[in-house]
Amino acid sequence: MTTVFATRTKRSSWFSRLRDSFDCSVRLLPAIVFFALAIRLVVAVFAAGDIAKPTLDHGDFGAEMGWVARSLFFGHGFSAPFLPLTGPTALVPPIYPYLMSGIFRLFGLYTLQAAYVLLAINGLFSALTCIPVYFSVRNVAGQRAARWAAWGWAFYPFAIYFSASQVWDYALTSLLFACCFWAAQVLHRTHRSIGWAAFGALFGVTLLSNPSVVTSLPFLLLFAGWRVRREGGPWIRRMAVAVLATIVVVLPWSIRNQRVLHTAVPLRDGFWLEFYAGNHGDTSVTNPPAAHPASNDYEMKKWIEMGETAYLAEKHDLSVRFVRQHPRYFAAVTLRRALRYWTSFWSFDRGYLKHEPFDIPNLFFCTGLTLLMLRGIRRWLAQDWRSVMPYLALVVLFPIPYYLTHASMDYRQPIEPQILALVIVGLVGMQPQESYVAEDEDAFAVDVELQPAN
Repeated sequence: MTTVFATRTKRSSWFSRLRDSFDCSVRLLPAIVFFALAIRLVVAVFAAGDIAKPTLDHGDFGAEMGWVARSLFFGHGFSAPFLPLTGPTALVPPIYPYLMSGIFRLFGLYTLQAAYVLLAINGLFSALTCIPVYFSVRNVAGQRAARWAAWGWAFYPFAIYFSASQVWDYALTSLLFACCFWAAQVLHRTHRSIGWAAFGALFGVTLLSNPSVVTSLPFLLLFAGWRVRREGGPWIRRMAVAVLATIVVVLPWSIRNQRVLHTAVPLRDGFWLEFYAGNHGDTSVTNPPAAHPASNDYEMKKWIEMGETAYLAEKHDLSVRFVRQHPRYFAAVTLRRALRYWTSFWSFDRGYLKHEPFDIPNLFFCTGLTLLMLRGIRRWLAQDWRSVMPYLALVVLFPIPYYLTHASMDYRQPIEPQILALVIVGLVGMQPQESYVAEDEDAFAVDVELQPAN
């Protein structure tokens, strides 16, 4: 009996030492990133073949992103967002198509090697997201919640699926925006304008990856500025520096769009096409393929004949007219899209479920996540309402464009790390504030008191 007890004690002691050795982020985070990347690379091996399979349009190879990358590959510039080689476009943001075109030049156009490399890069972006997830959660909820959040992202089904099996900007945008979110939490600690300019530049790069996060900048910046104002610092000047840096980063792309499209397009111009897709009377699916030129020959013919700017202007007019004529329908389908965004539910119709067989399991998974997220918000508000405000602003404001257009799980990806953070707090709670604030101050080692204010 004594021997068994001693053996158990020895094993427990060994496990405790192993666990304690990973309390330090220097040891913990490389291990989490390694496991996250390994999982994604394995999934990518099986997904790359499906993406690279020979088809007429290679639509699985990034769809609009891939077609623009193909145009860049052939030297036609940033153009042709669909299969026909049409003119210049701003339908998609620039960073990911340029990345894809570089991979095509190195590994071949639409090849199996290019597919796997792109998925591997996506997997790397997704795995690295564990780092800002860890620090942003530790900054406000403590070490225990941060470890759970980082490991949770490593094994998060949506993070794995959308990075390791889909050629799109999901993983890159999640990484960039998670870094922006973390930076906004600690931005008030730096007294130097260069830090605020760096934040603005990072946000500008994120916008060039996916403009859907543009509504988040004012609230993240106001949160940081509010904290500076509480300390008596020059909050307006610092916020202005950040905004100016964001404008400087995105301005060349906006100027390019003005020159080639002859209309003002600050970031991208496809909103009214997406709005029309979700609001023209067809609710058989959330995003009817017949509304898009890529899957409707008639719409494609109109796109070619009218050109991108005129075509999208027509969609704007049709959409506004439809909403004015059917306001109750629009309100009802908007609520239906909001429900889908947080539960994955759209329809129990047999024909629909035949084409979307994963909607039922997703219904249980997503609804469970949403309930845990709401529990996390409630617990967080009760303990530290100030620090939860940026998270709350994201989950309230970011989805609004998708409520108005069409909603699917992939449209949650830019804020999925923050959703997971709320889920983790719902599961494991938070440390008392006094215990993690001091811990976090030491971890970041930002001695702002010694820095002169600009």
